Amino acid sequence: MFSFGFNVKPRRAGGVSYDADAQAFIDATGITDSTQKSAVNQLVLDLKSYGVWTKMKAIYPIVGGSASSHAVNLKTPGTYNLSFATGMTHSSTGMVSNGTSGYGNTSLSTSVIGLNTGHLSYYSRTNNASSVVEMGAYKSTVPQSYTDIGAKYGASGAYYRHNFQGAASFVANADSSGFYNGNRTASNVIKLFKNGTSIQSLTTLANSTTTFSIYICAVNNAGTAASYSNRECAFASIGTGLTDTEAANFYTAVQAYQTTLSRNV
Repeated sequence: MFSFGFNVKPRRAGGVSYDADAQAFIDATGITDSTQKSAVNQLVLDLKSYGVWTKMKAIYPIVGGSASSHAVNLKTPGTYNLSFATGMTHSSTGMVSNGTSGYGNTSLSTSVIGLNTGHLSYYSRTNNASSVVEMGAYKSTVPQSYTDIGAKYGASGAYYRHNFQGAASFVANADSSGFYNGNRTASNVIKLFKNGTSIQSLTTLANSTTTFSIYICAVNNAGTAASYSNRECAFASIGTGLTDTEAANFYTAVQAYQTTLSRNV
């Protein structure tokens, strides 16, 4: 056998190679569009570069235009994939509930994420003032536990709760479209970011976790879906808490992803 000193790297069809995690997602979803595949690959590279990837438990890029492709968890395809209730509409720009029955079940709860750390993110492509919840889970029995995020709860504004009891604290928000990212990084530190900028900072103490699965496009109220969101979702994630810098970088990565797919707001 002769060797000429060449390093030959495996190449994908068409001469394009992707990050291994991006490729696993591409294989699991069956997406074939080159723009979509490139967008996913760059998203993975950016999240890793920013140090955010390791803090993710579930990432839903909502790409491919079908329920089967929208269901796949980018972080670990096959684990915490979404299961959809009847009433969801899927398209190239995202997914949306009919407002009465549709939602996605993540099969992931805050008991897995942790008590004093966690985040939820939701990319809304819709501006309205509906009193709905983008994603979350409640445990209303004592000790109560609420983890949920809302882009604009009626006239009240946006809010984020993570593992605490009691009413949500709202912050004024004129437009419900955009990228919302709520974070708890300590027992008494909780923040809500919109488009990478902090819009609310609270000191509400963590209370308890819950084993109820987090729903997307609705909230899981002790096993029953409620407050169905009528805002189109183009991205969502669940994981541990992000620092202010990581939250800003997270938005940069997600917005670049949406821009590549021509569905950014």
